[in-house]
Amino acid sequence: MDGHLHERVAADLRRRISSGDLPVGAAVPSESQLCEQWGASRGPIRQALATLRAEGLIGGGRGKPPVVRSHTMPQPFETFLSFSRWAERTGHTPGQRTVEIARRPATAEAADALSVDEGAPVVQLLRLRLLDGVPAMVERTTFVWSVGRLLFDFDCDQGSVFAYLSGRGVDLSRARHVIDAIVAGETDAALLAVSPGSALLRERRRTSSADGVPVEYSDDRYRPDLVSFTIDNSQQAHPALLRGSPDDLLQGAQP
Repeated sequence: MDGHLHERVAADLRRRISSGDLPVGAAVPSESQLCEQWGASRGPIRQALATLRAEGLIGGGRGKPPVVRSHTMPQPFETFLSFSRWAERTGHTPGQRTVEIARRPATAEAADALSVDEGAPVVQLLRLRLLDGVPAMVERTTFVWSVGRLLFDFDCDQGSVFAYLSGRGVDLSRARHVIDAIVAGETDAALLAVSPGSALLRERRRTSSADGVPVEYSDDRYRPDLVSFTIDNSQQAHPALLRGSPDDLLQGAQP
């Protein structure tokens, strides 16, 4: 049971931090308090707190009591492909509103990303993504026709597009991400309820099958007061995302 308990403890603390129940600067419940609350040993409690430290949500440790450092929810690499999965993992209720879905000729940018001819038929999807009913991200995704046409039989307001496509047998094995900053134009500002010119986090993603055939290209724009990104790597494994200087793009490649 302890193997999953630390995830539940971490998710509950994330929820309390994001809701303001534990504001920035507030003390996090002590290990002994959390052990009593969850009826747990110190092992999973310490693992949960270590997870939140790695995500930048809390500080302290090494004899210092943990305190809340940030209320923005990190999005790890493994959940990049599914906003819904990430939201649920962090204790939020995901939502979406489809603004438009249509068959269109591929633009030059989409054609290059998807390795199709410019003007070839593709499916473009524009959605507003919500966290607990609050606008959090504008999603602009272009699918190759053979994959995108499946979405005309799916209500994109009802859940994860990637979960639906995976269930239909679409191979979504690999992804490359580029993360940078951009200012909100009129459309993004109106959808996200921010002022035009506000800074947004942008993630551009190309997803392909295991053998490298492109499936989709997406340009997603996040409110930085609600979402941040984390990068995990080790000397033993090729990093999923590479961090550069503040002036550089954050780039990621799935080997």
